[in-house]
Amino acid sequence: MLDTPPNDNLPRGTICIEDVEIGMRRELRKQVTDRDIELFAEVSTDRNPVHLDDDYARETIFEGRIAHGMLTAGLISAVIGEQLPGHGSVYLGQSLKFLSPVRPGDTVLAEVTVTGIEHAKRRVTLECRCSVGDRTVLKGEALVLAPSRKFD
Repeated sequence: MLDTPPNDNLPRGTICIEDVEIGMRRELRKQVTDRDIELFAEVSTDRNPVHLDDDYARETIFEGRIAHGMLTAGLISAVIGEQLPGHGSVYLGQSLKFLSPVRPGDTVLAEVTVTGIEHAKRRVTLECRCSVGDRTVLKGEALVLAPSRKFD
């Protein structure tokens, strides 16, 4: 079984369905910056002031600005699309539960772990988790279509 070092973002590429194993895990770390939040707001057109306006955000239950939840979820997508299974993967579904906010300056650890494999249909089920320090901020499950050497 392949496992990841605790602090390294792994190289990008592809793990074909023929090589996927239960328990395989990949991760990446990223510090969420003000620029990330601004760019996500621009691309998504979600300009909720809780993400962009310090004065407004201080008066909310969060008592300060927070990153978009889907920005954090996008880090899961990056692990899936770039590492496990990687290039050629196709998302079939994703469930997400947002547990705690991510703030500008937080470093998010996004992890995916293989929990199921359906070789005949090239489907891989992945447990997904994002954390900031010891705090889980997002968890869920993804179903993806993995690339195969048979279709190269």
